[in-house]
Amino acid sequence: MKYIIDTSTWVSLVRYYKPFDFDSTIYKFFKDKIDKEEFILISEVSSECSFVAKKIVVEELDYILSISKDCITKTSDILPTKKFYNLLENQFSNSFQRRQLEDYEIESLTNDFIKSADARIILKAMNDIKLGGDTTVVTEETNTNNDNKLFKKIPSICSVLEIDCITLPDLIKIFDKELLVEIKNTSA
Repeated sequence: MKYIIDTSTWVSLVRYYKPFDFDSTIYKFFKDKIDKEEFILISEVSSECSFVAKKIVVEELDYILSISKDCITKTSDILPTKKFYNLLENQFSNSFQRRQLEDYEIESLTNDFIKSADARIILKAMNDIKLGGDTTVVTEETNTNNDNKLFKKIPSICSVLEIDCITLPDLIKIFDKELLVEIKNTSA
């Protein structure tokens, strides 16, 4: 199983878990999982982490930018299909917002979305699943309120595409036994 982690999850990890990580267990655990390519850090998320939330992620998790280039997944070669564009237009967009925009604005916002970390996460997950992989998206976004943006949030899109989508607490629960071993080894 592989997990693609979005920017909001990295921000939450740093804000709500890292302050209690006195022995750097969580820090080492996430770094190790990226090194083993179990946790996927895509290039667009790595880049976003360098400027969101006052750069808190890259300040607290210095490996986000300095990690081996081999461990950061490039997604520029994963191209959206015609089907994906149709889904963007018909199922992934906010119809109310769409009606208020001119065609050129919709085209511009669509192009921006395709280049965004959110779209790249979805495209990467779709590609991995198509190739037979078992991939889950990890995000702290919710289905509700898309901040008046044209496109829906990651959990809504994952739901339509039947891509597993979980939160950071769910991810930690999956690995809780492994983390407990790490904590016991660190405190021993």
